[in-house]
Amino acid sequence: MAYSIPAQTRIGHVHLKVSNLDRSLAFYVDLLGFEVTTRYRDEAVFLSAGGYHHHIGLNIWFSKGAPPAPQRTAGLFHTAILYPTRKDLAAIFRRLREHQYPLTGASDHGVSEALYLDDPDQNGVELYWDRPPEQWPRHADGSLQMYTRPLDLRELADVDPPDRPRSED
Repeated sequence: MAYSIPAQTRIGHVHLKVSNLDRSLAFYVDLLGFEVTTRYRDEAVFLSAGGYHHHIGLNIWFSKGAPPAPQRTAGLFHTAILYPTRKDLAAIFRRLREHQYPLTGASDHGVSEALYLDDPDQNGVELYWDRPPEQWPRHADGSLQMYTRPLDLRELADVDPPDRPRSED
């Protein structure tokens, strides 16, 4: 008998092995803006957007001081962080640019627009927003027509900022 996962199922969080908690906190909290929800001594930290118990866990249980994982091995390709609007993606793009944080890519996938970068342990990170489903490109048979095209970063940088208070650095 076939099983279908419930449509409301979501990926709740990602838990990453890192080599240095402070360095990772500088990236995920200070640069990307996540909030610390809890700490386990100096070994693990849990981070949230908007008060959820955690979206990202960081730990050094098996990886303190370790080098990045080799790129050409099995493992996590990237963690994808979904922003609610294009304005929010534009705001984080401007922030990355202000902090001179390098991108590894920027793509328009038809269904979404994405920025790619690496965290301090060279874990891939995708920052993206989804276009509304009614705007997703489709083939004649109704299936999604996803693609990878260059994202116009100049145009993204010109998008008006979100209409809400911004946190200070």
